[in-house]
Amino acid sequence: MRYRTENEWMNFQFKEARIGEIRVMSNNMMMALDQVIILPENSCNRDIRAMRTNGLELRIWDIEDFTVVEEGYQVCDPEGRLMRRETDRIVPEEEYLTTLRELEGCGLYSIEKEGEQYRISIDTEDHTFLIQVKGTRDTQEWDRFMNLEEMGGVL
Repeated sequence: MRYRTENEWMNFQFKEARIGEIRVMSNNMMMALDQVIILPENSCNRDIRAMRTNGLELRIWDIEDFTVVEEGYQVCDPEGRLMRRETDRIVPEEEYLTTLRELEGCGLYSIEKEGEQYRISIDTEDHTFLIQVKGTRDTQEWDRFMNLEEMGGVL
């Protein structure tokens, strides 16, 4: 049985979820995610406790204003002195495919939504990326619920 929710992104905990794949098609964006926590408030969660799943497909529909930002950072020496400062860089559209592939295998820090604007923060080994996208709705689909104990039981 496949579970499906719509506009329930807030009933999942995406922090530290792993990105398996990111695809952007003409009118939607899909992220395949592992280690997603399904919160008790989720309409499909009949266990009334936090559960987890792998292979969750998060889709944002009717997307507009898709932007990828490589967030700025600072490099300091062991004494804490600033050696280098990198500013935010908006990734050019022609680099989207390469950049999104590089983000596969990375961890999510957060997914936030305000109105129709989604903000997806992704951690790499040494800095972060931010995907900003406007969409009309989001859907989540997954195949099964698993106990948290199977992944260490940590929320």
